[in-house]
Amino acid sequence: MSKIKRPARKAPIRAAITGVYGYVPPDVLTNAELAEMVETSDQWITERTGIKERHILKGKGLGTSHMGAQAVQGLLAKTKTAAEAVELLICATTTPDFVFPSTANLICDMCDIRCIGSFDVQAACSGFVYALAIAAQFIETGKYKKIVVVGADKMSAIIDYTDRATCVLFGDGAGAVLVEPNKQYGIIDTLIASDGAGMPHLHQKAGGSRMPPTAETVAKRLHYVHQEGAAVYKFAVARMAEVATELMKRNHLTSDQVDWLVPHQANRRIIEATAERMKLPAARVMITIHKYGNTTAATIPLCLWDYESKLKAGDRLILAAFGGGFTWGGAYLTWAYGRR
Repeated sequence: MSKIKRPARKAPIRAAITGVYGYVPPDVLTNAELAEMVETSDQWITERTGIKERHILKGKGLGTSHMGAQAVQGLLAKTKTAAEAVELLICATTTPDFVFPSTANLICDMCDIRCIGSFDVQAACSGFVYALAIAAQFIETGKYKKIVVVGADKMSAIIDYTDRATCVLFGDGAGAVLVEPNKQYGIIDTLIASDGAGMPHLHQKAGGSRMPPTAETVAKRLHYVHQEGAAVYKFAVARMAEVATELMKRNHLTSDQVDWLVPHQANRRIIEATAERMKLPAARVMITIHKYGNTTAATIPLCLWDYESKLKAGDRLILAAFGGGFTWGGAYLTWAYGRR
C-alpha cells in the first residue's frame, strides 16, 4: 500500500520591518538651558533620568504631522517606495495636530499618499507597539503588502516648562517603518495590554470631552501633562519587564538568544531594570534617551533608526513599551535586512 503524500507545509507569512527612518527637529534643549528655566541642574536630570538633551519642534503652525511627514518622506526615499505603492498608513501619537482629522490623514496628504486607509492609534508611549501589532494583522492575512507605521509626538506642546517633574523628561520626534510580507523574517509574536485604573497617575486633565477647553482650564494650567512620578516609575518597571520576559517565555527564548532589547525610552533606570530582569548585558540594549529624551510614541522607531547600522538579518529583537492609561505592549521579531 503506497503512502499518501502530504503537501509540504507552507512557511507562514510574517510582517517584516523592511526599512526605518527617523526625524528630530533641529532645535536642541539642553539640561543647562533647562536649569535656567526651572530649579534643576544637569547633574540632577542626568542622575535621575539619563537625559542630557532633547529636540524641540519650533515654528508657527508646525505640529506632529510635520515631523511624521519628514520621517515618512525619508522612509519612502530610502526604501525606493513610491507613494502610490503604500496601501495603509497608521500613526501612533498622543499629540495629534487636531481632534480631527487624524494626524495620519495629514501625513498622507503631506507625502502625496492618496486614497488609502489611514488612522491614528492612541496608546500613549505604547502606541508604536500597538500600531505595529495592528499592521502585522493586515500583512499576515494578505490584505496589504506595504504598510507604513509612524510613531510621532510633539510633547513640547503639552509640557509645562515651569514644572521640573515633567519638563526635563520629554522631547519631540518621529520615526517611521515600512512593513511588508516576508517568509523568513518578521514579527513572530506581539502582546498588548492596558489597565485604565492607572489614569490618575499619568494624564492630561483638560482638553477632551470630559473637560473641554475654557478660559478657566487654561488659567489653571490643566492642558499639560500631569504625572505622579513615583507611581508611574513603579508600574513602568514592573510592566516593561513583564512584557519582555513573557515574550521570551512564550517563544522559548533564553537571554543568550535575544540579540537586542528595544525599550521605550522613558527613564534610563527603567530601561536598566528591564534589561536586568531579562539578564541582558548593556551592550545588547538600545539606548537613545540621553540625546532625545522621552519622545513618547517615537522612542522605539527612533531607536531602530539609530541602531540600524548595527542590525543584521535574523537578529532577534524584543520591543517593550509602557505608557499612560496605563498601557503596555511588546513584540518579538527577527530583523529582515542588514546594513544599507
